[in-house]
Amino acid sequence: MATMNYDKVRTVIESLYEGSCTITEYQSNMDPITKVTKFQEKVVIENHPCRLSFKNISPVNSEGSVNSSIQEIKLFIAPEIVIKPGSKITVNQNGVTRDYEGAGEPAIYPTHQELVLKLKEWA
Repeated sequence: MATMNYDKVRTVIESLYEGSCTITEYQSNMDPITKVTKFQEKVVIENHPCRLSFKNISPVNSEGSVNSSIQEIKLFIAPEIVIKPGSKITVNQNGVTRDYEGAGEPAIYPTHQELVLKLKEWA
């Protein structure tokens, strides 16, 4: 059985990356004067290559008809990138920039990771 050359596979996958993302975490920061702790946005990764994939899912009800359509958004990015739950993921792809949040644990492979995203509106 031949061994897989993950470096070559990773190079091919990364050649498909059309976008870039910035990952922002919400970190606590205590003001040394007032001693008040506030959560502030901190960019931990900036303009990292990635790819978004979109898939429309049309669930069928018990009568066999489709009630609505759901869109699954998936982020493909390098496997060593750590995206903590609750992080804001800003993706620019094809001239469109949107903010997302991870919708679960990423599937991590030797060549990439896949993370389902949900469109997020921050107040």
